[in-house]
Amino acid sequence: MRLYHFKKLRIYLIPVAMLMGSFVFGTSKSKTLKKNAAIAAPVPTSAKNIDKNFFLYDSLQLSTLGLSKAAFEYALTGYNALIETGKIQKDNILTIIDFSLPSSQKRLFVIDLVSGQLLFNTFVSHGRGSGTVLATRFSNAFNSFKSSLGFYTTADTYNGKHGYSLRLEGQEAGINDNAYNRGIVIHSAKYVSENEAKERGFIGRSQGCPAIPEALKKPIIETIRNGSCLFVYSPDKFYASHSKLLNPTIS
Repeated sequence: MRLYHFKKLRIYLIPVAMLMGSFVFGTSKSKTLKKNAAIAAPVPTSAKNIDKNFFLYDSLQLSTLGLSKAAFEYALTGYNALIETGKIQKDNILTIIDFSLPSSQKRLFVIDLVSGQLLFNTFVSHGRGSGTVLATRFSNAFNSFKSSLGFYTTADTYNGKHGYSLRLEGQEAGINDNAYNRGIVIHSAKYVSENEAKERGFIGRSQGCPAIPEALKKPIIETIRNGSCLFVYSPDKFYASHSKLLNPTIS
């Protein structure tokens, strides 16, 4: 199935097979929803007003994995806004980091919107200036060592001090648009692991980067690099009220 985006079309996902049996998602393995086929049925309206309570959230059982429904709905809203403005080149992939969850939980979700698969669900760090177990403080400032919320597009890869890494471009002025120059990138770190989470109750923290487990560095980066959408969520009232991607009427 292909999911197509048109500026004046609304996309609904219509299930054609009922959910049968349960689905269990491992740390990182792709799960194909063989019993949950869906078809795209466009109707005349704007794509950015897409119904955010569509089939994938339920069929992938994302609530049971801890992903906030608000995070999913916000992610779709901004994703469609970025599609309309031509900021996304790899439009089948949507990555969500849910900072409403503690770092001891798997709070990075990589979703293939076209095939209907949850490709990865694993641990991800936040900046040490943002908190210990939970990320509650955010900043766009240099040397803050804090994470930045909001929407990003993935850029190019490079080999740096953390090995294979992925640059990010913040798409929200005043919220995360310093990310590229701050060196906020996706890289791996030994302190991001299930063992760390179990032993300490939280994983290690970065200088603001969303660091991921070393074993998953290459497959995740290869999947999301070069123009896909990444959304970093927190139930942060300031962000929710100031994001122009979530509130297009803000001037």
